[in-house]
Amino acid sequence: MSYRTELAEPQACAQLGALAHETRLKIFRALVSAGPVGLPAGTLAERVDVSPSNLSAHLAVLTGAGLAQVRKAGRQRIYAADLVATAELVSFLVADCCGGDPELCRDVTAKIAVSAMKACN
Repeated sequence: MSYRTELAEPQACAQLGALAHETRLKIFRALVSAGPVGLPAGTLAERVDVSPSNLSAHLAVLTGAGLAQVRKAGRQRIYAADLVATAELVSFLVADCCGGDPELCRDVTAKIAVSAMKACN
């Protein structure tokens, strides 16, 4: 099974670079866990134990890389993982997995599918 994605290498590098920081990875995982509903910035700061100003800087990196989105709800800013961008990044990483042999890729693709379904529930 061969995956194709429109994600270009520079964008994938930017996204992987954004995730290559312990705090940002923790923030991103909390956002993925929250699903499309997202989390208010204050709740997110508490959940990952980061000061609001520090959180803001990390969220700027994640949104700049296209991995997180923000929307306003009254006076609150709600952050959510961009699940489409996340799926594109995962697809980019497993493109041509196992030389395109569906039998060899079955376990890899099944784990990706299960993880994606868990993130959306």
